[in-house]
Amino acid sequence: MYYIGVDLGTSAVKLIMADRDGHIISSLTKEYPLCFPHPGWSEQNPEDWKTAVFDGLTELVDGFDASKVAGISFGGQMHGLVVLDEKDEVIRPAILWNDGRTQKETDYLNNVIGKDVLSAETANIAFAGFTAPKILWMKENEPENFAKIKKIMLPKDYIAYCLTGVFSTDYSDASGMLLLDVKNKKWSAKMCEICGIEPTVLPGLYESYEVTGTVKAEIAEKLRFTDSVKVCAGAGDNAAAAIGTGVVGNGGCNISLGTSGTVFISSEEFKVDENNALHSFDHADGNYHLMGCMLSAASCNKWWMDEIVKTKDYAGEQAKIKNLGENHVFFLPYLMGERSPHNNPDARATFIGLTMDSTREDMTQAVLEGVAFGLRDSVEIARGLGIPLTKTRICGGGAKSPLWRKIITNVLNMEVERITSEEGPGLGAAILAMVGCKEYGSVKEAVESIVKVLDTERPDPELVSKYEEQYRKFKLIYPACEPIFGKMK
Repeated sequence: MYYIGVDLGTSAVKLIMADRDGHIISSLTKEYPLCFPHPGWSEQNPEDWKTAVFDGLTELVDGFDASKVAGISFGGQMHGLVVLDEKDEVIRPAILWNDGRTQKETDYLNNVIGKDVLSAETANIAFAGFTAPKILWMKENEPENFAKIKKIMLPKDYIAYCLTGVFSTDYSDASGMLLLDVKNKKWSAKMCEICGIEPTVLPGLYESYEVTGTVKAEIAEKLRFTDSVKVCAGAGDNAAAAIGTGVVGNGGCNISLGTSGTVFISSEEFKVDENNALHSFDHADGNYHLMGCMLSAASCNKWWMDEIVKTKDYAGEQAKIKNLGENHVFFLPYLMGERSPHNNPDARATFIGLTMDSTREDMTQAVLEGVAFGLRDSVEIARGLGIPLTKTRICGGGAKSPLWRKIITNVLNMEVERITSEEGPGLGAAILAMVGCKEYGSVKEAVESIVKVLDTERPDPELVSKYEEQYRKFKLIYPACEPIFGKMK
């Protein structure tokens, strides 16, 4: 049988079709537009997602026996606000995860409602990208549209609703809305009251691998599916990527080195750090996870190479770097502000330590090391909770760089593993569909069978020692610069 994973990203949707062993037999990508109607705003039309997914499904199964498709599931961009009226029509364009219009609402939630209340209700505090501040923004700025709301959902769940007619979401994606009681896996009545909505406008809650419905008959007929293709709830993109890299159970770790950067730590126990510097979310395996999120990771290197150095020869530039752990130049990787651990949208990227003998290579190395140091900030918080992190998986475009992997290995003092597949959220979604269709008894069983390690980078004790000293210096830079950042608007 075949299983389809739908990875609904910010700029494109990637669809894969896999067999029960995780072998990818068909894949494709469909792009759609991203709209910036005002500076700092970011929106998309959910109908563009629907068109891309439905056209993509048609192409994905072309040339294959579509009657062998047993299940579909999702990984999706998190936090986006999708609102429908009583006729199930989209009220306004979706407000996305990287939209920055809600600072006023975020400050209200954190400072007036209070971080203690938010943490008690949801295990998290407010960030500008989360869904609840977007709801408050809409209530304040678009009251006529707000009054029409009959359904609130997340991006991937809109596609699932179009496929099945079932109004649903999963716990991992719902965790990022600031409306879910993460520990007890239920909607927070108090947060609904704070946002001025009734709990009835929120979807039904499911584990990521649970079946929510089947593909509608008319859609199944067009796609040449049987009338029994199951649709599973799916997961937020980071949780889906963690499944795709085999990070489940207690103490598993995955680093995603993409446009943004994440440290994803799976746990069988619910945990919250005292400062809420890490997100505390439900995981797609039925347990929990902690996550640190950097807003700029591989995008720092892309910016440096493309815009400043003016080259696409990333590997050639990195080949000139020789003296790891000895750089006198440091880089704060906050090109778009920062989420974890500082929660400061005003933070900015900064080079420091430049002298007359500083070279281009020093600055390139500083960019790579700055991102690694930023990732370590989140790792250290997790270690402070008693999580013994000694090994991590790694994925994302930046993970293709051997030099960057070596730097991260020694900055974090952790073994860093690459896996054989690079599909991430798409494969994770397909695995969730397999579990929902009973090909495997659990997510853990599925990933142990499917996900294989390609190679492992191990720490060098001498280099670890050098980077320990470098990290101590890095830690001094943000506190020194933080008072200035707010004055640079």
